[in-house]
Formats: sequence, structure tokens, C-alpha cells
Amino acid sequence: MITKKLLLASAALALLGGWSLTHAAGQGSMAPPAPAPRLGASIDDVVPVAASPALPALGPVVKAKADALFDDAGDVGETRALLVLRDGKPIYERYGAGFGPDTKLISWSMAKSITAVLTGFLVADGQLSLDGPAPVAAWQRSGDPRGTITLRDLLHMSSGLEHVEEGDPVWRGDTVDMLFGKGAQDMAAFAEGKPAIAKPGEVFNYSSATSVILADILTDALTPSSNPDARRDAMLDFIHGRLTEPLGMTSLTPEFDAHGTMVGGSIMHATARDYAKFGEFLRNHGVANGQRLLPETWMRFMLTPSPNDAGYGGHIWLNRARPAGVGAALWPDRGPNDLFACIGHQGQYIIVSPSQRITMVRLGITKDKQFPALRRHLADLTAAL
Repeated sequence: MITKKLLLASAALALLGGWSLTHAAGQGSMAPPAPAPRLGASIDDVVPVAASPALPALGPVVKAKADALFDDAGDVGETRALLVLRDGKPIYERYGAGFGPDTKLISWSMAKSITAVLTGFLVADGQLSLDGPAPVAAWQRSGDPRGTITLRDLLHMSSGLEHVEEGDPVWRGDTVDMLFGKGAQDMAAFAEGKPAIAKPGEVFNYSSATSVILADILTDALTPSSNPDARRDAMLDFIHGRLTEPLGMTSLTPEFDAHGTMVGGSIMHATARDYAKFGEFLRNHGVANGQRLLPETWMRFMLTPSPNDAGYGGHIWLNRARPAGVGAALWPDRGPNDLFACIGHQGQYIIVSPSQRITMVRLGITKDKQFPALRRHLADLTAAL
């Protein structure tokens, strides 16, 4: 048992850098089938490189604030990619040494917002119901309180299921156990097997396992097969046809567990440019290339504050004040009220500010103690734009 705990701890600490799972709404990694993203320690004493010298000239104040995300690495951590779009056109693009426009970087919990959009497609198709009981077989026994959990509850992180996102020590957290421990082979079964400790819709509890449950529900709606390859292929075909091809997000690479369930809460890979395409899709409220792909009603749902945490919508972070005593996610005291973001562990951000016509992607590695400075830098840059 000691050996198992030490192995779990070593794996988790190596992949998570020993940093908090919940601090930036994220969690650990698995090896990707595509070329592996660069994880681990920051690169010291190297100069980031610009990717697009032909971009329009920025004012000195704006450029200085953007460059500071690279130059102030001691304060904000290592920035590996920063891309800013105005009206869908790049106005700033820069990468750290060893990274570039074709580099796939890990999403961490930005994946949750992608899972929410995929859920919206199937709700719009009539294959799933936002407010009907979630179709999870393990919850259907008579008298099981979990049988009343809805997709709305799951998307609001208010299912009432027992979940510890971050353990102390780290291997005691449910997320680590799901990703690296006894739940790794069938993550959805692990997540869906948790008991109810609150009524659905009663308590906000940020949970990466919740997004895996959603991914399992989506897959079951796409195929009746329990074969892992069939489940994985059904989801990949769905993502390709409904999201990556229409948006041109050709680099998007989701991860799957051994049961063929997408790790919908944390582990996808894509280039900064493709993450920006997803941000633009959200900024345009589900419209891409002049075609509506996602109903406006679903976008309104995602961007409406949830009942138990106004800083969180439908699997996406909102620039609203959170409950007293809860850590900040964005900067509601400074930024526009309509600003929202997909946020991932270690400082992955897709920031969308509709009133400013801005989409921004920041990817890198930031430690817990650096997050206040990182948020200040991002807020400064957003304000300057």
C-alpha cells in the first residue's frame, strides 16, 4: 500500500508539478497519442520568439503589457504562447523558445468548455435533455437520489455527488485517483459510482469527474456499443463533424481512457491558434463562418451565472464576483461584465471579451503563488486593449 501511494504521488507530482489541482480549475495529464506536449520545468534564460512579424503594429503600452507575460516570468510563470485577436484577426502572437504556431499544448480544464459545447449539440439535436434526469445507468435504481441529477446540475458543477478535487496529500484527491489510480481504466464508472452527499442543484463543487460523466453520457448517446474502440471512434467522428471541421480546429486532439470515454474535464491538446478559433466561436455565440452551429439559447445558458456561484456558468468561468471566501477566477472588479474564459490548470486561458471584440489565448506553466500576478497581467492587457 505504501508503494502504491508513493507511485501515485510520484506520478501526480511529476505531471502536476506539485501544484494545486483546483487553483486554476484544472488537473493532471496523460500521454497523448499525438506528439507529446512539452511538460515539466520552465526553460530558463531563453528569449521567446515572435511568430508573425507581419501583424499590425501595436501601441507601445499594449505591446509592453503583452510582452510582460513573457518578460516577467519570475512573477507570472513561463508563458509558452500568447495570441490576441481583435474582430477575429491576430494583433499579437508570440511563443516561448521551443514552441510555435504548430505546437500542440495541453488544455487542462479548458476542455470542460469544449465538453459543454458538445453537450449543447446533442441537446439541440433532441438526443439529450438539459433538465431531464441524466441518463446514467448506475443512478436509475428506485430510490437512488442520484436519479434526479440533470445535465444542468452537472454543467453547473452542482450534482451533489461526493468529490474531492484536490487531496492532501495529493494522492488522496478523487481527481488523482480517477486519472492515475483505481479509476483510471474506467473513469466514468469511478465518477458515477460516487454517492450523493447533497441534493442536486444545492452546492457548487468544482469537479473534473463531473465532466467525465458528461463525456460518458455523450458517448452513450452516440453509440450503443460498449467496445472501447467503437466508443472512441464515435466521439471522434462527432467532434470532427460538428466542431473541428466547421471551425477549422484541425489540431484538436482529445484523450480517452481504456474504456473509450473521453477525458472531457482536462486532457485535450491543440495549437494556440485552434484554441483561439474555439474562443471566437464562443465570442460569436455559436456562429462560425457565417453559419450558426450552436443555438443562441445554449450560449445564453453557458454564459448565465449558476445559482450557487455567479463566477461560473455552464462549464465556463464568468467575470462576476464569486461567493465570499472563494478564490478569484478572473477580475470582475476591473474587466467588462460580459468577459468570460475557459481556464485550465497551470494558467491556460481562452479569454473572450465580446464588448471589446477580443479573444486572447495564454498557454504556459504558472505555479500557485504566481496566479495573482498572472491575473493582474492578463487584466492589465485586457484593459489596455
